[in-house]
Amino acid sequence: MEQSKATLGIYGIQDRSDHPYPQYVHDHSLVMMHEGKVENMLQLERYSRIKRDNKMHRHLTSLVREAGWVDREADVVFVDNVVGRSLISSDGQIRFEAPLMGRLTKTWEQGRLWWFKREMNAWVLNHELAHVFSCLPFFGEFEENSLLIHFDGGASLSNFSAWMYRMGKIIPVEHHWELKQLTSLFNANALTFGIMGAKMQDQNSVPGKLMGYAALGNYNEDIEFWLRQNKWFEDCWSQRSVFFERAKADFNIDLQSFDQHNTFLQDVVATIQEVFMRATLMKIDDVNTLSSCKNLYYTGGCALNIHTNSAIIESGIFDHVYIPPCTEDSGLALGAAAFGEWMKGNNITRHSAYLNGWGIEAYRLDYSESDVEEAAFLLMNGAVIGTCNEYGEVGPRALGNRSLLALPTKALAKKVSVDMKKREWYRPVAPVMLEKNACQVTGLKHMHPLSKYMLLDFHVLPEYHEKLAGVIHANGTARIQAVGFRDDNPYLFDLLTVLDHKYGVKALINTSFNVQGAPMVHTFEDALAAARGMGVNALVFNGKVHKMNEQEF
Repeated sequence: MEQSKATLGIYGIQDRSDHPYPQYVHDHSLVMMHEGKVENMLQLERYSRIKRDNKMHRHLTSLVREAGWVDREADVVFVDNVVGRSLISSDGQIRFEAPLMGRLTKTWEQGRLWWFKREMNAWVLNHELAHVFSCLPFFGEFEENSLLIHFDGGASLSNFSAWMYRMGKIIPVEHHWELKQLTSLFNANALTFGIMGAKMQDQNSVPGKLMGYAALGNYNEDIEFWLRQNKWFEDCWSQRSVFFERAKADFNIDLQSFDQHNTFLQDVVATIQEVFMRATLMKIDDVNTLSSCKNLYYTGGCALNIHTNSAIIESGIFDHVYIPPCTEDSGLALGAAAFGEWMKGNNITRHSAYLNGWGIEAYRLDYSESDVEEAAFLLMNGAVIGTCNEYGEVGPRALGNRSLLALPTKALAKKVSVDMKKREWYRPVAPVMLEKNACQVTGLKHMHPLSKYMLLDFHVLPEYHEKLAGVIHANGTARIQAVGFRDDNPYLFDLLTVLDHKYGVKALINTSFNVQGAPMVHTFEDALAAARGMGVNALVFNGKVHKMNEQEF
């Protein structure tokens, strides 16, 4: 390894079969880092326009050529998966073979890479550590005496792994599949899939839907006992009538179908959410009882469960909790590249969440005060605005650069979420607001730093429920994105400031700029096509307002 070399992280392991939808593998990505900084990043779905695209082998050769990396000297780090450790591009120009995995190692393992008619230095990094190291580009070096946890549906040899960081070293603590049943409730359970009206091809979207739906119900101890007694109805795929019969016999609930408006079903899902939260918190607390760490770095798809994230923070177990914005598999290539840079002794720069710049490197903000005033005026008159500013966000959450924005009313929330995005009626939209206003509506003195990534929920004071009716969950909480400093997102900060000072508006609806089943928009052309199809009133491109009924469109 040469310290001056760049590091290319690739997550592109093929799925077990060539299905039109992901089964075991999803969210392919690649990242180039040099001297601790991200030079370029691509979530494949933003390029291919296929949600959660897992076909990197079809694109890798052309992507490398497009980026001019064919002859670049770089250390290449591949991320593995439970289904395999090797990657061959469709045309055979790139071929990586990794050693067989005998155990989960605390470092990378050297493999063999054939790269456009030559061999290159290459390693494989286990899925677990790739998740953990996706924290570094956002939070810098691990703090001393930290617990590093990955928790998801499945990685290399576990769905839960824990490590310690002490004296500059990664120390394995445990890894296993003991919590697999817990995650299966969200991505592979017959009952939850039935309630959500989902099929197996929807498995990656079910967890988010469950979290939104859970806010409608209440935890019930009797329901928890009943679900456990019936093994969570995990095997009723072809005989869901079993659930209806048991509900009638044990609760006198007469169900003929999975009617999502039924309060019993809402309480069932709320109970599942509460069980998941409690079990996760207990496991993390148990692990830390042995390690006595002051800080937690928490990653994996389960770290998108905001109710659980908030409970971890409120528990006070740790002084600091860190979760990256791309905590699910879209951050794996970033974690691999960061690991390579860390192994070379390079200091990892702290980055913003706006790293998706593939093919749009020239995008730069260019706006005036009057441009912001125009956008604010449109919003105040009921417009829905789509933003396509600079680089896109990493991860699944829109944080202002690829967002749909509107006033936080119930009518506009329904228009944006149900009518325009075609999402289910029960799924809430989130608010974005200046940090000072977020403190005001929650009664908190300070907003937790993770609120900038929309990874926590907060209780909103009752006196603000009416003004923020469109962005408050049924349980009185909101998944707030707090913008604390202008440098966090200059355009969004300026727009929120004008709305606050001139109109007294404390928040906006902020939801991802995409229709259900499609990735977030990436380029201006993506944004324009989506805006037309969804009926967006205006498009903000690098700070300039373009009304959709103008002649140029």
